[in-house]
Amino acid sequence: MYGKLARLNFPPILLISFFFLHSMATGINISLRCADLNPQISNSSKGFKKGEIAQGNSIDPELASAEKQPKIITVRKNGKGDFRTLREAINSIPSGNKKRTILRIGPGVYKEKVTVDRLKPYITFYGEPDQMPRITFDATASQYGTINSATVAVESDYFVASNIIFENSSPKPILGMQGSQAVAMRISGDKAAFYNCRFYGHQDTLCDDKGLHFFKDCYIRGTVDFIFGDGRSIYSNCKLVSIADGVTAITAQGRYSTSDNSAFVFLNCNITGTGNAFLGRAWKENSRVVFAYTYMGNLINPRGWDDKGYSNRQGSVFYGEYKSQGPGAATKHRVKFTKLLTDEQAKPFVSMNFIQASQWLKPPPKLVD
Repeated sequence: MYGKLARLNFPPILLISFFFLHSMATGINISLRCADLNPQISNSSKGFKKGEIAQGNSIDPELASAEKQPKIITVRKNGKGDFRTLREAINSIPSGNKKRTILRIGPGVYKEKVTVDRLKPYITFYGEPDQMPRITFDATASQYGTINSATVAVESDYFVASNIIFENSSPKPILGMQGSQAVAMRISGDKAAFYNCRFYGHQDTLCDDKGLHFFKDCYIRGTVDFIFGDGRSIYSNCKLVSIADGVTAITAQGRYSTSDNSAFVFLNCNITGTGNAFLGRAWKENSRVVFAYTYMGNLINPRGWDDKGYSNRQGSVFYGEYKSQGPGAATKHRVKFTKLLTDEQAKPFVSMNFIQASQWLKPPPKLVD
């Protein structure tokens, strides 16, 4: 990304609700299964490993209204759906959309560069978990600029993706090559959730640009700064895989001032792969990242964090660690500006309240023919 831009006890599930949707275009009866869960998760590794997520009990009124009568659009490469391409399907959704619109995407590779503009909220990309569709393109920063190189760019609010592969298929760049940033997904909308998704790329794979976001059971792969941006996000039970050849950094969080409430929080994640990897580097003066209950493989540099050559940022960044494990989690040789968090210090970061989940977060749909 060079030169760019209290301890909580989790109660059981409160309610499981089932309801049926009907797709007028296809004539398919589809069951959409949702769960109402408590808006907080436990401050314990057991809570995160259970896969417990939150649904708000005070959902935004606009979102509640949008969820009442969802619409389903089918996308199939073989022509047996409503549309053959994602772009056609998205273009069919009116600006100012006010209802949850689920794009049920069939298996296969969709070579497209896709944008969901800000006037089209409440869109869901849904793939079958055993036949995950792959959306791929090979744009790079040298052609489009880093931000606009994204295979999929989402600028609207209340976006959801479930069982989707997002890929930037540009070749692995030579170390230090200019203009080689290549984004697979850019999420710039507010209140977005990703469930069981995969993000494949090299430098700058996932642009967690801005807004409140939740990533659960996702796989994120890259070489340099492969999770970057200024989002306020929780990553729960995700796999972070470095495919770097040398010194690298996993995150480059872009918090620009102390008044900016953004941060990346990784809970019960797993870091493996190759290279000599820092957990994060000080892309911006007030970069903020927390890893809790996370397994760190031996690829993690013992120093943990990098100031990116700006020693004046050591006092302004917030790089926290809490109850992680694995050979890369040893803190003996961590840089002095690492924050080894106490229970009280960790509390704000290990609650779903950190992303205001009670107002918007909903479980993913489960569509059944």
